[in-house]
Order: sequence, then C-alpha cells, then structure tokens
Amino acid sequence: MHYLTQLQETDDNKASIILRISFAIMMLPHGMGKVFGVFGVFGGMGFDKTIHHMTENMGIPYIFALLAIVVEFLSTFAIIIGYQTRINALLLAIVMIVASTFHFQHGFYMNWFGQKAGEGFEFHILAVGMMLALAVLGGGKYSLDYTQTKKDLK
Repeated sequence: MHYLTQLQETDDNKASIILRISFAIMMLPHGMGKVFGVFGVFGGMGFDKTIHHMTENMGIPYIFALLAIVVEFLSTFAIIIGYQTRINALLLAIVMIVASTFHFQHGFYMNWFGQKAGEGFEFHILAVGMMLALAVLGGGKYSLDYTQTKKDLK
C-alpha cells in the first residue's frame, strides 16, 4: 500500500466530524480574512497587507508567510470535507505552533478586555490540540478519507 494511502486511512469514528467542523468554524474566518480582507464578517487585512505585515513587521521570509496563508486557508477547507485529514491537520498544527511564538510576549490569556497590546497564546493551544487529535484519528466516518478507505478495502 502506498504511504499516502496509509496516511489517508481512517476508521468510522464519529468524533472527527465534531473536531473538523468546530475547528473550521473557528479557523475559516482567520484564513478568509488573510486572503480576502474585509469580506463580510471575516475582517482581516487581505492578502497583500497580510503578506506585507508578516514580512516587514514580523520578519517572516516571504515564502513562509505565503505558505502560512495558503495552509491556513486551503487546509481548513480540506479539513471540513475530510480530505487528507492527517496531512492537513499536521500542516495546520505547525502553522499554529509557529504563530503561537509571536504571541508569547502577550502572555497566556487572550485579550478579552483590551488591557494588553495583543493576544496571548491560549487559542493556539486549543487549535494545536484539535489538529493533533485529527492527525491521530483521521477524518472519521463522515469524510472523503473514509470514502476512499472503504474503496481501498474492497
């Protein structure tokens, strides 16, 4: 069996759909804001301003800023439908781990009351935990991965 097929394998667990949809509801506005900017409820700076902010203000090399935006946007859609769930979950976990390092200076807690200069890293811990759980579980019963797994078993 090809190693990519093995990564795609999943069982019929139903917990993965809860993780996938919860994560997508949380992450999709972030990705869409980075790609489209002020677009309905998504807010954000849009692609050009986000790239500029990440490269000029945060010192991230262009290629890594681009990869972070692409992963945050496209991998979130892949997670929703359960396509290559393990790979996309690991990519998103990496993006969130790196993003958290830019939030350490603001402490643990999110900036609920506007008393700090920025957000803490508690959000990132939740996102990484959800993605690592999906990397272990796979897409579950209601995923494209499961559909493919069933085909491969026949």
